[in-house]
Amino acid sequence: MAKVLMVDYEKCTGCRMCELVCSVKHEGVSNPARSRVKIVKWEWEGRYIPMACQQCQSAPCMAVCPVKAISRDEELNRVVVDYDMCIGCRMCVAACPFGAMSFDTLASKVIKCDLCDGDPQCVRFCDTKAIQYVDASKINIEKQRAAAEKFLGIMQEITATLAKV
Repeated sequence: MAKVLMVDYEKCTGCRMCELVCSVKHEGVSNPARSRVKIVKWEWEGRYIPMACQQCQSAPCMAVCPVKAISRDEELNRVVVDYDMCIGCRMCVAACPFGAMSFDTLASKVIKCDLCDGDPQCVRFCDTKAIQYVDASKINIEKQRAAAEKFLGIMQEITATLAKV
């Protein structure tokens, strides 16, 4: 079964530990600008949202790469960049609908989440469990459970209101 990163933004505190461990893992330096996962702060909501590559099935970054340097690793179901082939044109950065690909100006290369070869460090170091590495089917189950709980809460409110009438 394919595994994916599941993000629960309600658990994210904005500590940015995921950014730090990602940059250390991949670049050997503690520099959030060189991380493959980014924390986006929604000021008006007061929320932090970890953003990383969604490993799209029909990945736009793969489709636009003129030299086919981006491909899918079927074993881990991830989209990977072959840096020996990449010419650094950044078309993939422009094509990503999630803004999950970026360009590391210090290393002069595009960067994106590679799931740390099946052991995502952002998941290991996230104390609040805002980022988890789960079977893709679990995401659907979690969404269904959350929707059912919300529906149940609404029904209980309606029942309580009707009981008062």
